[in-house]
Order: sequence, then C-alpha cells, then structure tokens
Amino acid sequence: MLRRRLTRLFGGDERRVDSRTIYVGHRPCPATEAFIPPKFCDNRIVSSKYTVWNFLPKNLFEQFRRIANFYFLIIFLVQVIVDTPTSPVTSGLPLFFVITVTAIKQGYEDWLRHKADNEVNKYLVTVLEDGLRTRKESEKIKVGDVVEVVEDETFPCDLILLQSSREDDTCFVTTASLDGESNHKTHYTVPDTVKDLDSLNATIECEQPQPDLYKFVGRMHIYRNDHEPAVRSLGPENLLLKGATLKNTEKIYCVAVYTGMETKMALNYQGKSQKRSAVEKSINAFLLVYLCILVSKALVCTTLKYVWQSKPGQDEPWYNEKTQRERDSNLYLKMFTDFLSFMVLFNFIIPVSMYVTVEMQKFLGSFFITWDKDFYDPEIQEGALVNTSDLNEELGQVEYVFTDKTGTLTQNNMEFIECCIDGFQYKYRDAGTELDGFCVTDGPVSKLQQKAGREKEELFLRALCLCHTVQVKEPTGQLREQVDGLGLGLGRGRGLGLGLGLGLGLDGEGLPQEEQTGFIASSPDEVALVKGAMKYGFTFLGLESKNMKILNRNNDVEVYELLHVLNFDPVRRRMSVIVRSKSGDTLLFCKGADSSIFPRVRQEEVERIRMHVERNATEGYRTLCVAYKQLSEDEYAQADAGLREARLALQDREERLLTIYNQVETGMSLIGATAVEDRLQEEAAHTMEALQGAGMKVWVLTGDKMETAKSTCYACRLFQRGTELLELTVRTLEEGGRKREERLHELLLEYHRKAVQDAPPVKAGGVTSWSTANQDYGFIIDGATLSMVLNSSPDSNSSLYKSLFLQICQNCTSVLCCRMAPLQKAQIVKMVKNSKGSPITLSIGDGANDVSMILEAHVGIGIKGKEGRQAVRNSDYAVPKLKHLKKLLLAHGHLYYVRIAHLVQYFFYKNLCFILPQFLYQFFCGYSQQPLYDAAYLTMYNICFTSMPILAYSLLEQHICMEILLDNATLYRGIAKNGMLRWGPFLYWTLLGIYQGLLFFFGVRYLFSNPALQDNGQVFGNWSYGTIVFSILVFTVTLKLALDTRHWTWINHFVIWGSLAFYVFFSFFWGGIIWPFLKQQRLYFVFANMLSSVSAWLVIILLIMLSLLPDILLVVFRKPRGPRAPQNKPVEANAGAPRSPRSSARPLLMRTFSDESNTVI
Repeated sequence: MLRRRLTRLFGGDERRVDSRTIYVGHRPCPATEAFIPPKFCDNRIVSSKYTVWNFLPKNLFEQFRRIANFYFLIIFLVQVIVDTPTSPVTSGLPLFFVITVTAIKQGYEDWLRHKADNEVNKYLVTVLEDGLRTRKESEKIKVGDVVEVVEDETFPCDLILLQSSREDDTCFVTTASLDGESNHKTHYTVPDTVKDLDSLNATIECEQPQPDLYKFVGRMHIYRNDHEPAVRSLGPENLLLKGATLKNTEKIYCVAVYTGMETKMALNYQGKSQKRSAVEKSINAFLLVYLCILVSKALVCTTLKYVWQSKPGQDEPWYNEKTQRERDSNLYLKMFTDFLSFMVLFNFIIPVSMYVTVEMQKFLGSFFITWDKDFYDPEIQEGALVNTSDLNEELGQVEYVFTDKTGTLTQNNMEFIECCIDGFQYKYRDAGTELDGFCVTDGPVSKLQQKAGREKEELFLRALCLCHTVQVKEPTGQLREQVDGLGLGLGRGRGLGLGLGLGLGLDGEGLPQEEQTGFIASSPDEVALVKGAMKYGFTFLGLESKNMKILNRNNDVEVYELLHVLNFDPVRRRMSVIVRSKSGDTLLFCKGADSSIFPRVRQEEVERIRMHVERNATEGYRTLCVAYKQLSEDEYAQADAGLREARLALQDREERLLTIYNQVETGMSLIGATAVEDRLQEEAAHTMEALQGAGMKVWVLTGDKMETAKSTCYACRLFQRGTELLELTVRTLEEGGRKREERLHELLLEYHRKAVQDAPPVKAGGVTSWSTANQDYGFIIDGATLSMVLNSSPDSNSSLYKSLFLQICQNCTSVLCCRMAPLQKAQIVKMVKNSKGSPITLSIGDGANDVSMILEAHVGIGIKGKEGRQAVRNSDYAVPKLKHLKKLLLAHGHLYYVRIAHLVQYFFYKNLCFILPQFLYQFFCGYSQQPLYDAAYLTMYNICFTSMPILAYSLLEQHICMEILLDNATLYRGIAKNGMLRWGPFLYWTLLGIYQGLLFFFGVRYLFSNPALQDNGQVFGNWSYGTIVFSILVFTVTLKLALDTRHWTWINHFVIWGSLAFYVFFSFFWGGIIWPFLKQQRLYFVFANMLSSVSAWLVIILLIMLSLLPDILLVVFRKPRGPRAPQNKPVEANAGAPRSPRSSARPLLMRTFSDESNTVI
C-alpha cells in the first residue's frame, strides 16, 4: 500500500491531468520519438486489511478503541502498578481471552481475504511480448500489455478490445461478478486496427480511473508509415471490465488500460458504513448504568473506610502498626489509591466477556440462516446468504419495509402479451382457440377497417425487430439444421388477420427449446419484444458485419445496414437505432416509455395510443411506445457528423451525445405500443399480508409507471378494495389549474386532515386492520412531486411539507412511490429512518438501482434475481425469493432478538449477583479491600463456569416454535420497539440480581452465626465463607437459565449440567493439590472440608431454592395470556393432523412458559 501511495505521489503528472496516455505493447509512437514509459500501479488486488507485520499493532489498536476493552486494560494496569487486593491475573486473563478470541476471528477472516487475493493475483494469463506468447501471473500485468483471453476466461484487468476471432469483430461478455447480470453483452473491437498486432503502433488517450461501470471515454491514435494518425473513439462498448467473463467467442486480444486497484471493480469495492443495531445501543446504555453503580460502590467504600478509621484505635490497631513510610504518605494520594483498589475489587460488575459472547453468538447464529433448507431455491441452486452477522437481532425489530417492484414483488420474467398498432389492439391467441389475431377495443368503433393497414403493421414489426441490442446465439451443427428447417415455415400463411396462429411454432409446439435460449440480450424486455414480433411473422435473424437481417412473413430476408445505436439511458428513458434499407432510405426507429416518447411525436397520433397504454398499465403490464422517423440525406449527414464528433470528445462526451440524441429524436411518427407482463413473485401477496399482520408498514418504491405499480399493489393485497387512495402526483397537481406549489400545499393539508386529524388513534405497535370499521388509506406519490416536497423552493416552507408528508404516510396502511430515481429511494428511507422514534427500517430489492436504499436502511436485503447481484453484494442478507422474507423476519428475526436480549440481561444480572456479596463483605472486614472469592474463582467465573450455558441458550432457544411464529404474525408485535431491552425489563433483572445477592450473603452469614459447623467442633474461615457464597451463586445463575430454557436439546443438557460438574471438579482439583507456583494457597482442601458439613449442604440447597422462588412463583401464579391464545389456534385447526414430535413432547412447557418469556426474559 505504501509503495502504491508513493507511486501515486511521485509518479509523474497523472495526478494533475484528467487523462492518461497508454502505449499499446509499450512501443513508442511514432517509432522515432524517445520513449519514456509512464508509471502506473501494478495489477495486484488487495482486499485484505492486515499484513504479517502490522496485524498485531493494528488489531490491538482497533480492539482497544472499544470502551469496555480499554476500561479493562486500565484496570489491569492499575492492578500491576498499585498494591490492589486482587492479582492482575484476575482481570488480565479474561481480557487476554477476549482479545485473543477476537483477534483469531478477525485474523481468520483476513486470511480468507488474503487467500482470495492470491487466487486472483497468481492466476496465469497469456501476454504478447515481442511477438511471443508468454504466460505470466496476473499481478505482473502492466498498463499497455497486450493480453490474450480465451472463451470462459475471466478478464484480469480493464481492457480495450483490439481483435476478435468472430467475423463481425465483436465478442460476448457476461458481467455476473460485477453487476450480476447473466445476460450476454456485446462489445466491439476498435475499427481499423491491423490484424498483425506486432506491427500495431498506437496510443490510447483515456480518462483517469473512475468507478462508474457504464461510463468510459477515450480515443485511440493509430500510426501508419508516413500517414496522419487515424483517430478512433473509445466508449463502454470497447471496454472489457476486470471480473467479467468471455462467452460465445473463441479468442480475443486486448490491451490493458486500468490495472490493480485502479480497475473499475476495485474502485467499486467500498466498505459499507458500519450499521449498529438497537441492541448495541441498549448494551452501551446499560453499561453506563453499571459503571455508575461501580463508581458509587467504590466511593461509598472509600468514604466509609476513612470514616471508620477516624475513630480512635481503628486506624492503627496494636496488631497492625503502620510503618514510618505509611505514616508520612500523602492522605489524598492514599485515598485515591484506595478508591482505585475498590474499583479493581468491584470491576467484575462490568461484563467484559459479554462482548466476545455476543460476537460468537452473532457469528455462529448466522449459520442457521444459511443452513435453513426452506431458503434453498432449486432453480438457482442457492440458499440464503449472510454478508454481515452484526444485525441478526435487527431482523426482529423491523417497523418499515421498503420494497422494489420489478424483480422483487414481480418475477422480472417478461412475456409479450399484446400490442397496439395505429390505435388497434392485437392480442395473440393460440391457434386452437381463436384464429383472429386482433380485436378492436381501443380504436374508434366508427371506422370500417377492422385492423391497421398492412403497411403500418409491417413497419411496427420491423421496428420491434430492429430497435434493440439483441444478438442471436451461434447455433451448433445439429441446432443449425433445426433452425434452418424452422425458417422455411416461419412466415407461411401468417397475416395479422386470418390464420395468425397457423404458422409453425406459434403455439409453442413447433419451436424447439433453443427458441427460448437463442437470443442474447442485456434486458429481458428486449428478448420478449423480439419473440413477440416472431409470433406475428417477423423473425430477427441476427447481425452480421453491421447488417441486420429480418425474415418477414412472406419468407423474404430483409437486410438493413446498422448505422448508429442511440443507447438507452435512465434519463432519456428510450433508445433508438438508425438503419439504411436496401432501397437507400435512412430510418430512425425509437422505443421508450410513454412519458419520453409522447412529447417527441405528432400530438394527433398520441390520443389513439394513450388509451391503450393507460389500460395496459392499469392491468399491470409494462408498456413501451414505438415511433419512427425517415431521415433526409442532410438530416442524417448532420446527425452522423455530430455523433462522430461527440464520440471522439474526452470531456463532456455524455452531455454532447445527449444533445445530439435529443436533436435527432424529434418530429417522429408514433406507430404503436407494446404490453409485456411481469408476473408476481411466488407467494408475494401472502408475504405482504403476513408482514402487515406483524405490524410492519410496507412502502413500494419503484421507477415504474403509477398505473402498473398500483395494479401490482392491489394484486399483492397492499391496497384493498375499501382502501381510499390519496394521490399526490403531477396529474393531481395540475387538476386545479393553479400553481403547482399552491396545489401541493392544499392537497397536503387536505390529506393530513383525512388521514391524521380525523383518523382514530392507532395503538402502539399495531397497524390499522382491514376488518375494522375505520377507513384505510393508501398513499401514492411520484418522483417529480417528491422532489417538490423534499426540495421545495426557498420561499416555501419545505420543513412543513416534509412533516405533513411524513405524518400522512405514517398513518396509511401502505405507500406507493412511483417513477423514483435510485437517489430518491434512498432519500425516502433516510427520511423515515430519521423521523420521530427512529423506527427500524428494512429495504429489499434485486437490482443495481436498489443499492442506495439497501445501504441506507438499517437492514438491507438483496434478492438473487435476474437484474444482477449488485444488490446482493451490497446487502446485509440475501435470499433467493421474496417469500423467504416472511420466515427470515417472523421466525429467525424474532428468535434472534429474544435470544440476544436474554443474553444481555442475563450477563448484567449474573455479574451483579457476583459482585454484590463482595461489596457487602467490605462492611464486615473494616473496608480493608479483602476479597471474598479466591483469585481462581474471580478469573474463571465469566470465562468457564457460566459462559457456555448462556452461549448455548442464545444459539438454540426457541421460546415459541417456528411453525407457530409463522402462523401467527401478530406475535412479532410483542417484541417490537426493543421491548425486551427497555428500562422496565432491565430494572426487573437488576432487582432480581440485588435480591439474590443479598440472599446469598446474609443467608450464609446467618449460617456462620453458629460457630461450630463441623463435626470436630472447628469453625469455618473466611475462604470457606466465600466458597459457600460462590457455590450458591454458580448453581443459582445456572439453574435460573435452565428454568428460562423452553427448548431443550442435548447440547443444552450437556453445557448446563456439564458446567456445574466442571465447577465441582475444578474446586476439588484446585484445592486438593499443592501448587508449587503459588506463594499462598488459600483454598487448600477448603471445598472438600466445606462439603463435609451437613449445615453447609443444607444452606446451599435452601438458598438456591429461595433464590429461584420468585421465578417459580411467577410461572405458577401468572395468568396465561398474550401469545398463548394465538398458539392454540393452529393446534385446534389442525386437530386431525399428525402432530410433530417436538410439539407433542412439550405441550405443557409451551403453555406454561411461552407467555412469560415475552416480558421476563
């Protein structure tokens, strides 16, 4: 890293200029010039965090930034420096254990990153050097090297395509590892490059590295002997990105332009901002409370010590006279030292081992999601993925769900449904059911003709066959024969009127399977439209040497020269092609969203198509409008010159191209529109219903049209028939005929009165039910109106608009935001996340346009869909289908939260029980800082004796089984808003700890009021006193956890009874041997001697029973309510069904404990 930074600092002018110059093959251009090779970074990829040399200091620095670790380090140093009552080992060993375990975990994770880096960096690639093909490691590639890549090989760096084995000078690429799109993309060689690359003298001038995957500007200067250098433009179509894979192409040659950490893939690798769960914030709050308790205890003991010593004879008794040095020491320094000593004595009230237990619980608990077979999808042969385990419990606290529509609520599996040509609807029908291919529903009924003119039909179908970037996959030998045979009958008898379905393959029986896989495209929409044209008799045969071939319904092959492609972009929302027919006509075909096409065509043509588009959108179909324009020679020459000039520009290339596009795409003629269906995801409606039943508000954020999105919301049951829709869109703003700002203000106030002021109050944690008599509201807003709400003009009250908008949305059952840009999706999530109460938000999506909202939300879920894996890579969790979200939240999320909440409360409780007797003991030992417990017990209490049972509980506990949690979504509301880590439950656990600590100490003290506790008349000493208290403590806190356990497995039995057995064994072992390394052995035979007393046995058993009595009484006498009622419903409903072994084995436990766990745990 240091070398790379020095290179960037001293590596020439690269930092000061906006472009870089690359010499292809490291040859000087022209050959007579002096060649000074420019310096660029090497091709090593470094995603690891540590090296062998910096691991220890860097990891320790990061760990001691945590306040608990730093606190225990200070305590350890105080024990080393100051004469304290306990050994430094008591705090040093637990701290060492925590630091070591965390370092091993982080070191292992970084080792995996190193391993992955080495696999990439040591990968062998073929490089052309001085005419020879040499194999070298990927990390040794330099900018300017000419690299050979063969089919199915991954590109080692960012490359410019120079030569391809395909005749049409193209290659096909999949970018699944970059954006997840498995569709093949077409890339083109640089025109006019010589076939013999050894003789190629050229330089590439391009922009400096930047992370945008879809943007690249550059130009290549090709030098020939005694000729002016030829200049060719370079764009994204010439750039092959590191991580992408070569497909359907035998071999290509390229030149490296960006290497190593300057590749677009590396620049896109950015660490996600650290997300903190609500549980972590609760831990920090509780930690501060216990820190205050600790300081208070130390202050009280220090004060009382000096009050007690101020009495005559107490400061210096006859048996403990002070030395002269002690008498001369500063009083205030002595008081401060005593205060530190008390802090050290009581420091175990702060549970340092809780942090490592929480980390282990999160890390190990995340495997249950990846192991869940219900999340496995056989179609993609993948299950769920956990990218971060820090947010497991947050899955049980979600209040707002923000979902994308296309690919999330719907399948992103496009099917051509119908089209409209010149105002007439053409709906394809199966040959067996209907011969007609059209029905007139949208066109004027008064017209005599029953369909559009044949010329318009053919023009429309040609537009579908030409206006796209689809490629035909090269067939194999047997496949080619089938396709050739198929071509003979494709157009036979296939008019748009009679006999539409009689052609071979149109009912799906004649066409072989390759018809489904024979097209390569970057978007499923484009393939659906090309296949739709096939249904009506026009077949796209492919692109060869810039010539597009079409087989029309008369079985004639039409050839069009492809002159220019005006690529689709989300700003224009359309794409165009300019082609030249054999007759010499230059045509522009354009397709795009209605909002983008309608302003650019003749307005008299719009009304005939608009009704069709709006009806299709209402039915939930995706619609595109198709237009064309015949260009004159002058118009084309002007457009051609402008496009070529813009494509050679290094600065502002995108803006210049956009200007030319807008100039060309005007004055077009509207031909028709298409309707493509994107079906709902499996169980989408059921999942949304369950989430709403669990108390979550669902918002749909989509870039689609309002009508399409609205129909999807109805299909998913987010909107019901009785739901009153409050619409805030450009259409409603323009209805009043006044300024948009005034109308916006008026509508916001009206909707606020309806949904907020006049609506009955909603109970906390609940949502309005559809079964109630109250009116339900749904809210709809579009991107343009949202911009007005969030970015109002300075003279308007923008904060008022935002506040009104938020209040309206929060009182609606569902919200639909349509025509959203990716940034607006993130703005919506951020606005809700930062609103009053800081609700927990979840975003779910499947495409690159959802990444911003996934990163913004508290929890981001990616769906492994067809739009790519960029959402999956940036998410916290990923699932194959939307239906899996229900179990992820209602079952896994619920259980994770209950487990970790119990873990946190239990840790504070057991440490309070541990230290309170130590504090009380000071009142009876003259505040002399005498420890009650042996150093071994102090050290091993949190590490060994009580750590494993709570870890097993926090991984395996199911206070309510998963089936019941899934059947009763309302159970999710019981833990909403961090219900189990509020101050009420925390106070309960604290009071329980105080009660048991008092009982331990004073119960044993009452036992010691009888001086003769042994048969031989000897009395117990202070170490026996502490050992009895400690024994009661260990058994009580462990059995308390056993009482709280609802779901017993062999692991729970093993760790709970095993921990108690280990404590007994260790006490015998530790006290039964004389250890040579100990200066003083306090517990020698103390434990065995203690157990020889019947009185000790009696008091241990009695105090354990009394300590657990409140829990037992609470369980026995508490009225069963809450989750019990919903739990019984599925059991009764399925009375005749066979019961699962687990549910039949413990019905009593389920009935008895499931309710109490919601408030006590």
